[in-house]
Amino acid sequence: MDAHDPELKRELDATLQARKELGAEYESELIDAFLEKVQQRFDNTADRDLRRQQAERQMAAARGARPYTGGDGEAAGVGLGERFAFVGVSLVLAIPLSAIGAVNAGESGLLITWAGIVGVNAVHSLGFFSRFRREHRK
Repeated sequence: MDAHDPELKRELDATLQARKELGAEYESELIDAFLEKVQQRFDNTADRDLRRQQAERQMAAARGARPYTGGDGEAAGVGLGERFAFVGVSLVLAIPLSAIGAVNAGESGLLITWAGIVGVNAVHSLGFFSRFRREHRK
């Protein structure tokens, strides 16, 4: 559902025009009718997205692709995009952290900073964070 859906905008305009013509006593009924239309559009969009995702999973299964597992048999929930983003953010943050570590503690501070960055990325790549989130949601 697009944020600038022209059909939904027309429906809202029609509802507002009807409110002007009918008066304030029909306002709640008009709002309810408009919200039902919005809910129906949302449901249709959600259903379409779920069917698309299911079809994509079926195609991947038909091609022999297997989902990523975190070693314990459960899907870890860490996709390639999330891992790539995590590494990218950690490298961007590494610049100021390296400067702070080098200025305050010299070469040893720089080494400790990079050991921490590498450690956090290693833990994330092994899927420990996603398993931790899953366990605490239960």
